Amino acid sequence: MLELFTHILHLDFEWLFLNYNQTIYTILFLVIFIETGLVLMPFLPGDSLLFTAGLFARLGYLDLGLLMALLFVAAVLGDNTNYWVGRKLGLRAIQIKFKDKLLVKPEYVEKTHAFYEKHGAKTIIMARFVPIVRTFAPFVAGIGTMDYRRFLSFDVLGGVIWIGSLTLAGYFLGEIPWIRKNIELVALAIIAISLLPVIVGVIKNRRATA
Repeated sequence: MLELFTHILHLDFEWLFLNYNQTIYTILFLVIFIETGLVLMPFLPGDSLLFTAGLFARLGYLDLGLLMALLFVAAVLGDNTNYWVGRKLGLRAIQIKFKDKLLVKPEYVEKTHAFYEKHGAKTIIMARFVPIVRTFAPFVAGIGTMDYRRFLSFDVLGGVIWIGSLTLAGYFLGEIPWIRKNIELVALAIIAISLLPVIVGVIKNRRATA
């Protein structure tokens, strides 16, 4: 299991195909569901995984339609699970400890709350493209008892845009030989780009408190 987890983090699709063949659809579904649905796992690959999956669909390893449908369902189910955990357990969920350490970092919740204050309900859509905030946005929406029908409409729209844009980007850019030969570099670049909003936010906070 640890070996599988390591290869997922490194987006080693070739190893996954070699060892799991068509079960890779289930693996990708679970990764997206867990990354969006469990506040304990915000570090799993999201944007870079979608792009790389689209690229491998272009190479013929995956069926693009099936891939996008499964990942969309995983993203929406994950967000909805997160929402209801936040709504039912509320702030008690972030006070759970393991070996005297909080399982959920309070600063992640605070950062997401600030994101909500700035962008409102559209945070549900925008957060899809921001690591960590993506995981905590539905959780905070649940804590704040956001109207579920409103949450669901924004969540579905955000899921369509997130899954569609990044998976199709990987699929169509997969035609470029340099990208096919440098998949790891491209994945690292996507991770760096997706982390920019977080880095900018940290810098702004430090300047504000300086």
